Amino acid sequence: MKLVFLGSSGTIIYYMRFHRVVRTTYDREQDTFRAWFLIGPCLLLALLINGEFTPIEILWTFSLYLEAVAIPPQLVLLQRTQNIDNLTGNYILLLGAYRGLYIINWIYRSFTEDNYRQWIVWVSGLVQTGLYADFFYYYFKSWQNNEKLSLPQ
Repeated sequence: MKLVFLGSSGTIIYYMRFHRVVRTTYDREQDTFRAWFLIGPCLLLALLINGEFTPIEILWTFSLYLEAVAIPPQLVLLQRTQNIDNLTGNYILLLGAYRGLYIINWIYRSFTEDNYRQWIVWVSGLVQTGLYADFFYYYFKSWQNNEKLSLPQ
């Protein structure tokens, strides 16, 4: 399954960078979010708060922290452009729902497995889901009112 994930991720990156049609849809002028403001603190946090101070554990923890804050640049871009088609809105909704299902899994495992504690995973997952909450609100509001999805300016 990891190979499928890596292969599909590589294909997406290839299309975004090199496909002549897809590459032209990127708007560099609207995409001004400084990702280093997220990457730096995630790396520092991974160095300070991890399960075990080994390179693999630090990298894994860094990936958890970075995944937790990966959606704000996308949401900021959507907010600026106000160009949220159905496919994009549904994609972001499903990304958040995926994380929500993880939370249900954690709750289930905490009741069924002795000593199941993964505080770093839980906190980063809750932060990530919290960042989706605002988007969920506007998604369901637009769906309820049968309107095009838009985020406030």
